[in-house]
This record gives sequence, C-alpha cells and structure tokens, in this order.
Amino acid sequence: MILRAINSAADTVMLLIFLLLLAFGIYAVWDARIVQQEAAGEQFRQYRPAAEDAGTFEEFRQINPEVFGWLTVYGTNIDYPLVQAEDNEKYLNTSADGEYSLSGSLFLDFRNRNDLSDFNSIIYGHHMAGNVMFGDIGSFKDREYFESRMYGELYCDGQYYGLEFFAFLEVDAYNDAVYHPAVTGEAQQRDYLNMLREQALYYREIGVDYEDRVVLLSTCTSDITNGRHILAGRLTDTVKEDPFQEEAARGEGLLAEISLTSLLPVICAVGVTVFLALVIIFLNRRRGK
Repeated sequence: MILRAINSAADTVMLLIFLLLLAFGIYAVWDARIVQQEAAGEQFRQYRPAAEDAGTFEEFRQINPEVFGWLTVYGTNIDYPLVQAEDNEKYLNTSADGEYSLSGSLFLDFRNRNDLSDFNSIIYGHHMAGNVMFGDIGSFKDREYFESRMYGELYCDGQYYGLEFFAFLEVDAYNDAVYHPAVTGEAQQRDYLNMLREQALYYREIGVDYEDRVVLLSTCTSDITNGRHILAGRLTDTVKEDPFQEEAARGEGLLAEISLTSLLPVICAVGVTVFLALVIIFLNRRRGK
C-alpha cells in the first residue's frame, strides 16, 4: 500500500515536471518564432522606397523620424530600413518603428552623417539565426559566396545608390583603426583603404580610391574571440540590376522554412522529454504491481 502511494506520488511529480518542460518548450518555440518574424522585417516591406515613388517611405519616417534609408544586398535576405540614433546603443534592441525588439535594427554609426557623404560609413546589425538581419554577412566568408554577390543598393537622401562590394574582413570588435568612421584627409583615407585591403580575407580589385565613399556592414561572429565580420562596399551613382530577383520572388515562404529549421532542436528536446517521462511513469507503475 505504501509502495503504491510512493509510486503514485512519483508519477504525479514526473507528470508535473513533464508539463512544465512541455510548457517551457512551447513558449520557447513561440518566442523564437516571434523574434524571427520581427527580424525578418516583413512588416516594414510596405514602406520600401520605390524608384518612382517614395511616398510610403516618407510615411514610415513619420512613424520614426530616425529612419533615414534602406539597404538591400543582392542575393541575401538583407533588405531593411536604416536608422540612426544619438548613440550606438538604442537600436541594439529597438526596431525600425521605434518599438522594443530583441532583433534590433540596422543602424548607422552615430558619428556618421546620414546622407552618407562621409568618406567611410559603418552600418551595424545583429547576426541572427535563419539568416535574418545581418545573419547573411557571415556567409561571405565562403569564397564562392563572396565572388557571386558583388552588388547591392542603398537608398538615402531621396535617391538610390549602387553598392559594389570589394572586401570581406574578420576583425576584432576593438579594432579602433577599422571602426573609425568619417576619416578625413587624403593621406588618412588612403591609409584606411590600404588597411582594409591588408586585413581582408577576400579582396576584389575595383579601383576604389580616397575620393570614393565606402560603406562597411558590420556584424558579430563567434569564429574568433570578440569577432566581427565586415562586408565593405563602394557607393556608386549607378545601380546594378539584381540578378537574384527571381530567387527573391520564390523566397516568400522562406520565413516559415527557416523558423522550422532553427526551432527543430527545441521541438526534438520536447519530444525526448515526453518520451522519457512516459517511460519513467510506465516503469514506476510496473514496480508498484
């Protein structure tokens, strides 16, 4: 009799543990999916400035006046509004519409001018699972990926500019020489370009010079301690056609796919927990007979 009571209590405890773990797993799945949906930026695409009409973009700026542009990197999921605050902290956990968000935003260094008239400008973004936000930047570490994705476009100050990527770097977050925006002086600008070339994992010779405007896209990496991946490009007046447009059109269902893939470990963990709980309950009941 006592043994049965003990077994019954053990079953109850195991069942409660199972329910708690199940609830936690469901919450983790839900929370991760919400974060990914926010990071995918689908809610902002309606405001993407068109070459013919930037009216909807101006409506977006009325929601958040710190929105100043739009960045697209061809052949990636990078297609987001750009913001700038009075520091480099605010948009680490604030979305482009000004709301709290773990995924943050793509933001320009506060020391840069947001018409991108500086010699070198730095744009930051989180490296996130599912290749959202700046998650695709790390893919440029693959040489073939770097070679096949040369262009993008950047909208600011009422017009589109082309982006021609020429270097991919893996550097320390405390590399002050690289993270020095708005370099002035011909000699210093030439030195900066030489430094980018010397520190680049990959470099494409496009004739970039001190008279050009350079944009660095920076994100975190776990490949090295305090690591950062940087994709460097040159602003041009010519906007190249996107050779990946058809792939982008077929990618409307990408978010659901990447969400399921990235959440698979959580789903498997919940399944294993269910199985183990049922096995233990079954064995306890067998011993109690």
